[in-house]
Amino acid sequence: MTLVEDRTTTTTAVRRDVPTETPAATWRLLSLVVGLLGLVVVVAAAHVVQGTADVGVRDLVSWLLGRSDSGTAAVVIDSRLPRLAAGALVGVALGVAGCVMQSMSRNLLASPDTLAVNAGAFVALAAAGGLGLGATLFGDLGLAFAGGLLGAALVLGLAGTEYGTVRLVLAGTVVALVLRSVATTFLILNPLETRGLHAWEAGSLSQNSFDTVTAMLPVVLVAIAALTLMVRRLDVLSLGDDEARALGVPVRQTQLIVLMLAVLLSAAAVTVAGPIAFVGLVAPGLTRLVVGRVPGLHRHRVLLPVTALVGITITLAADVVVRAMIGSQRAVMVPTGIMTSLLGGLLMIGFAFRLRAQRLGTRSDDLDVRGRGTTHPYLLIAGLTLVLAALIATALLVGDATFLLGDLVQWLTGRSDGLVAAVLDARAPRVVAAVLAGVALAVAGTMTQAVTRNALADPAIIGVSGGAAVGAVVVVTAVPTASFWVLAGAAGAGALLAAALVFGLAARGGFATDRLVLVGVGVAFLATALVTLMIVTTDPYNASKALTWLSGSTYGRSFEHLVPLAVACAALIPAAVLGYRHLDLVSIDDDTPRVLGVRLPLARLGLLACAVLLTATSVAAIGLVTFVGLVTPHAARTLVGRRHALVIPVAALLGASLMVVADLVGRTVMAPAQLPVSLLTALIGGPYFFYLLRRAARS
Repeated sequence: MTLVEDRTTTTTAVRRDVPTETPAATWRLLSLVVGLLGLVVVVAAAHVVQGTADVGVRDLVSWLLGRSDSGTAAVVIDSRLPRLAAGALVGVALGVAGCVMQSMSRNLLASPDTLAVNAGAFVALAAAGGLGLGATLFGDLGLAFAGGLLGAALVLGLAGTEYGTVRLVLAGTVVALVLRSVATTFLILNPLETRGLHAWEAGSLSQNSFDTVTAMLPVVLVAIAALTLMVRRLDVLSLGDDEARALGVPVRQTQLIVLMLAVLLSAAAVTVAGPIAFVGLVAPGLTRLVVGRVPGLHRHRVLLPVTALVGITITLAADVVVRAMIGSQRAVMVPTGIMTSLLGGLLMIGFAFRLRAQRLGTRSDDLDVRGRGTTHPYLLIAGLTLVLAALIATALLVGDATFLLGDLVQWLTGRSDGLVAAVLDARAPRVVAAVLAGVALAVAGTMTQAVTRNALADPAIIGVSGGAAVGAVVVVTAVPTASFWVLAGAAGAGALLAAALVFGLAARGGFATDRLVLVGVGVAFLATALVTLMIVTTDPYNASKALTWLSGSTYGRSFEHLVPLAVACAALIPAAVLGYRHLDLVSIDDDTPRVLGVRLPLARLGLLACAVLLTATSVAAIGLVTFVGLVTPHAARTLVGRRHALVIPVAALLGASLMVVADLVGRTVMAPAQLPVSLLTALIGGPYFFYLLRRAARS
């Protein structure tokens, strides 16, 4: 399997020049299968002897021969074998599901994660728990199946017919962000009913008995048997839709059946162990990388069982590595999905460099809406300023205690009474935090998209925000008493490191647009896994503090906390406005700036540094917030065209307005419960971005 490029889009497809099957080739295939079986046995043995009780290889052999004492047998059977069986079942289900998803879409990056199947299953179960809908085991399976099917349908609908492009991955990432925001809302609003879902969200193989595994085993076997009957259709689909139709294969019907069976497998895996990430991407991805060297492996009658073995190996090995690194006692609380997320992020970065993507300056997507805009841009800016002022006043007046405009005037002039002063003194920093963060993220997104000439380059999606989160969580968990300046510095260092990694790797290919997105998404997944690892391994107090901060909230903010962000906005946003001509030029191509005397590398570095620092200080101030830096530049370009002298202020006003609305709604709609602003920005900005994706798919 290689990544190839057709005349119009960058796609992934199966190589047709596979080696000829000969007796020597058959032995090579058999050697691969036997080697994988041996590796599974070794990893399974290592998995069984790990644990809090002292059970070694000798005890395992004695148990297999029926010579062990009852205590050893009880430890192995009642504790470790159910976990081993769960890992094997999850590895088979996710490996096969990812394999057929890739075959169906002819996209190496398709998986239950990138198609938002796991996110859909999780949000369905979280909603059921939050609404108090008790379900039996198969009821959980039905909910997970319905949620996963909904997630996949949204992704495929947004991607249109371009299953093989990076748009599919982007659509899946955005849909997963929105669905997980919905799930987090249920977790926050119903902490008692959903308290078990927090640890389960990252995917854990811990089992109390064989009950769940034995219940899901028939489901997995039936789904795999049905897919086995369709191996010939899957082989033909790898040739392309037109060739498949010419050979009598009903393409859309086959894709629908395959998708439903893959979702069923993913739902069974989620029911057993939660949404363990990226096994469905890594297992088939690694298997397809050796297709060209092992004749016969490209046929799905062989590819499916081999991928299942690789899935078992990856799942069990991830569990073994986690427990070996941090010890069996602490590993009880560490989800296996953390390690598989690390593998998935690394593999996505690796796949990015196998992609013959279009270079910077070419148009690899049509999401960058650049209309002529209004003929009266300054009237528009004045109107948006008045709207923002009205929203700020409303946000100050409305909340758990509602005041009149006269009360606000009295407070501003220092003549208000004790109650009004106390409430507004606590409320004002939240509103100011929302305004500053919205401005910073919107301008950072505008600059990033202009410099990279990539309309998909949002600081959150391409990993910069994730890097800032890693740096900040290190401080929150390791030095919880550190000052806010230390937190801001750590977030800035993390963001700069992530940006250097993303842009440095993408620069090797000339800032190829698709490659930049894939590398950024991979780094974002790596950052998420590292953050989760730090949270689950620290003490509960620090974990709660980190989770509250990561959710992206203005709750509890004071003006002292906003000083780094205010300084960054005061210093960097005027620099961005003054550098609007450079943004205009670098957003065109590489040649025009050089002809006009612009030192392109230096200009690009300076502008990106401003965007990264704005993102880092925003993350340090209020945590992770998504979609603001992605959708506001699009909306601004739609309103005023592509001149950055106008785009920057309009995007800043839109970003501030979006954040103020999100903060206001978050603290009033479910009062006294508080919804983080990141949840609201995802629910507001997500649908707008869905519209952009769907518009691109139609065109």
